[in-house]
Amino acid sequence: MATPVVFGAAGLLFSLTAAAAHGTDLRDDRRPELTNLIAERKQEIATSRARAGRLRAEIEAQQQGQAGADGAVDEQRRRGESQLAAAGLTAVHGPGVVVVLNDAPRRPDGSRPAGARPDDLVVHQQDVQAVVNALWAGGAEAMTLMGVRVISTSAVRCVGNTLLLDGQVYSPPFEIAAIGDQARLQRSLDETEGVALFRDAADNFGLGYQVRMEADVQAKAYDGSTALHSATTGS
Repeated sequence: MATPVVFGAAGLLFSLTAAAAHGTDLRDDRRPELTNLIAERKQEIATSRARAGRLRAEIEAQQQGQAGADGAVDEQRRRGESQLAAAGLTAVHGPGVVVVLNDAPRRPDGSRPAGARPDDLVVHQQDVQAVVNALWAGGAEAMTLMGVRVISTSAVRCVGNTLLLDGQVYSPPFEIAAIGDQARLQRSLDETEGVALFRDAADNFGLGYQVRMEADVQAKAYDGSTALHSATTGS
């Protein structure tokens, strides 16, 4: 008597599974689909950046044409150009410091250092922010993060152990380069609490922390959007 009940239950399960799958494999690995989606989004961002660059060039050409015939336009254009360097919209270079942060390497047997949690073995958003803030505090004249110019509206955001910057995703190691007085920049790194905590984690858990002095750090002009979506006045 139990046999018909078992077969009936099995048939019901098969029917429910088929309805849920809609003809697809429920156990299919979705990672390739996610990889393709990320690749598509990166291509869309690259295409949008290229189009924005062309539009900026057209606007610049129009402004130059108007400046020759309109004194007011020419005056405002000269005023705007005088602020380009301070806004990070011109390429600069000079002596500076390069800081590299990296996750701890994986052990072949999958084990972790004594007392370490999984979160202790990766670079976090606050670690990158600590270095960026320390370099600004040390008098950095210009800065790049993963080769991208950092300006006043740049935001450092991490998703898992990846860095999200200007719509692009970067994996560690994370490289921060700053132009300025090398001794002062190094001193600021040494005296910043957040950086000191990361150095301790590097010593204890094998995270990567490297500082090197370079005679000629290149910082290209920021080429992303400068539009403000919202702003508040200071108190």
